[in-house]
Amino acid sequence: MSQSTILTAADPNKKHVKTSEFIFYLAGVFFYTTMTGVVGANRNTYLTNVLRINDYNDNYHSMFNAIITIVPFVLNFFITLYIDGRKAGKKGKFRPIMQLIIIPMSIIMMLTFITPPQLTGTLVFIYVTTIALMWSIMCTFGNTINMLPNVMTPNMKERDQVLSLRSFASAVGNSAPMLFLLIIGLIWKNNEGLQYIICAAFCGVIGIITVLLGMKLTRERISYSTEKRNPLLGFKDIIKNKHAHVVILSEFLKSFRGISTFMEGYLAIVLIGDPSKKIFVLLPVGIGTAVGMLVINALLKKFNARVLYIASGIYSVCANIVAFTIGYFYFTTDSKPLMFVFIACLFLIGLQFGASNLLPLMFQADVLEDLELKTGKRLDASLPYVIGLGTTISGAIASYFAPKLLDNVVHYDFVDGIVSADTNRIALLFFYTIVHGLMMFLAGVPFFFYKLTGKEKERIHNEVLEMRAKLQAEAN
Repeated sequence: MSQSTILTAADPNKKHVKTSEFIFYLAGVFFYTTMTGVVGANRNTYLTNVLRINDYNDNYHSMFNAIITIVPFVLNFFITLYIDGRKAGKKGKFRPIMQLIIIPMSIIMMLTFITPPQLTGTLVFIYVTTIALMWSIMCTFGNTINMLPNVMTPNMKERDQVLSLRSFASAVGNSAPMLFLLIIGLIWKNNEGLQYIICAAFCGVIGIITVLLGMKLTRERISYSTEKRNPLLGFKDIIKNKHAHVVILSEFLKSFRGISTFMEGYLAIVLIGDPSKKIFVLLPVGIGTAVGMLVINALLKKFNARVLYIASGIYSVCANIVAFTIGYFYFTTDSKPLMFVFIACLFLIGLQFGASNLLPLMFQADVLEDLELKTGKRLDASLPYVIGLGTTISGAIASYFAPKLLDNVVHYDFVDGIVSADTNRIALLFFYTIVHGLMMFLAGVPFFFYKLTGKEKERIHNEVLEMRAKLQAEAN
């Protein structure tokens, strides 16, 4: 059997991932996430500020968000079946996918911020929507880079360590484009569209190099069942799994925070008054996220993930209430010191993202092993897809209504980038803080009923290792 599919479950406490492999994998994850971060953080403001898509039709932005949320979900059903149905070859199951898609993915990322000037009206809408759909499909394949920690080692503690540091690299990588744009903005001033293009080009080139290198040096070390099985049964198994129910419901509730994340860039512009300086609002959240992940990683040595996730939801409500209160007094008094205090509070909000980014991945890894034990099949792509059913619904609702709330409730001036009335600025602040805190609190509530922790988690993991060992013996 090839190196990529060798099972080493005889000693579950042995460390398998070399330091060099670890470093190059994390570098690939970091720069891959800078690519997704460029699009995720800037596409909406590009459509609003550069293309002014709402000038053509008031409903275009909402329609765009709804289409790129729903259509990819349908297409991803078939992509998921393909990924989980793949056999692990000499290079593994997931690594070859990343090696194939990273270059076209970089090109599509560039096209996200390049719209032919001769297009107007409906043609602009069709173009940006088509590019966005292609980007979503590429991201589905690209997500296989995040599936690798689950198959890089049979050692549960080592797996969780890889997952933890992968999440940290992703969080920092997701925020890195903000710093890149700040530097680019100092050179190419007063040209927001060009800034996005240059940033995308830089992230794309570095992303190609690091991902290809990382995938070359990474190894997949667990065996896969070669038994033919109706792939649709995997979805049925997930839907029946009681542990999966908790994760699905939690992620469904969490995705309503899309209303808040949509408001982020606009709040930054209203708060600072200069679009080129919005990084000073966005960066504290990114720094808080990175620090929060380090804190959660340290706390995992004393508390289980379930307890930490519930606690993080309670913390999120408190942090966002504090931020809203300070922001309220700033907007009603225009006191500059309060603006700086509010920006400091954004760091506190960012801390919670550390838990919401890291812990769900660990829950999913444990559910995957529970499913593997009960079905004998790996469902690395199917589980996120089923979870995505709920997040797609809530995300589509959030994506559709967020622009309407910004336009009709906040009354954001898309030309000048301002909100004139204090009550409207406070509404913008409410959607960014209170709504976010509430959704994160609700996302933690289902975990009161989550039982896949402690000894139960260890029992399932050990039984999975025994099952894989038998599979290995049969293969030989």
